[in-house]
Amino acid sequence: MFLNPGLVGINQQGSVGLNYRNQWPSINANFETYSFYTSYHFTDVSSSLGLIVNSDREGYAGLNSRSAALQYAYQVRLNDNWTFRPGIEGGYVWRDLNYDRLTFGDQFDDTGLISPQTAEQFNTGLSVEFFDMALGGVIFNEQAWLGASFHHVMEPNQSISGDESPLRKKFSLHGGYKIYFSQLNRRLESKNGNEWSLIPSINYKDQGDFKQLDFGLTVMLEPVMVGLWYRGFPDTNFSGIGASDLVLLFGLKMGPTIMGYSYDFTLSALGLNSGGAHELSLSYSFDLRDSRKPPRGAGEVKCPVPFIF
Repeated sequence: MFLNPGLVGINQQGSVGLNYRNQWPSINANFETYSFYTSYHFTDVSSSLGLIVNSDREGYAGLNSRSAALQYAYQVRLNDNWTFRPGIEGGYVWRDLNYDRLTFGDQFDDTGLISPQTAEQFNTGLSVEFFDMALGGVIFNEQAWLGASFHHVMEPNQSISGDESPLRKKFSLHGGYKIYFSQLNRRLESKNGNEWSLIPSINYKDQGDFKQLDFGLTVMLEPVMVGLWYRGFPDTNFSGIGASDLVLLFGLKMGPTIMGYSYDFTLSALGLNSGGAHELSLSYSFDLRDSRKPPRGAGEVKCPVPFIF
């Protein structure tokens, strides 16, 4: 749901979940993110609705960002093999900064800090609110998917100091392909009907001067999932930053409950002393339909994204 509003309700049931991420926990300028989401797919009208709420605390000065967004996706059966899901998101963002933790040039001289206060003046109370919007879509069959999303389509002003600082449009292109073990060798087919598969995936993001490429491989041995990803900058303009990560994923499915954990090994100059990044996820799937009716989504093509999503 965070990646693409077209993915809301992609499990064609209902879901509710929590995520927590702590990036660079060993240094003061770390990033903490909390996320809550819920969604439901209404088969009778081929539509999905969702709510996603995020809270970030960024950096040493504690730049706080909170957002809440509603999402809607419509499922279109193109033919017997392919399904298309366009989606839209509308939300509201609140941001503020802990002014007391900032220092400015007039507080220093050649000997160091000389004044606990600054004479700097700002046009606002170091907070901002704005409406934000995203569009997206995903097309898939039983083994492949390809999605695209556009976030911050109106480029709202995100400045907390009263100036103009538009939040640039973000474009993401993502996809993958599921290869069942039984396609490689019939003897590798699961005996109890669980899924055994390999899923190579890719995600490219572009926002202003920033570009990022993520690619990796997920191994599904239901109820267990493991994955290895690389995240980096393909653009040489960012070579001085050297920001890249190696990401290890682990997921466990226990009936309708899914638990996930990932760890980012920092490959940039920050190194392992930064503490990398830890992310935990917990989700629960449910169905509100009458159990006497046919199963939800019977006859529908299932999107092959890994179950940890």
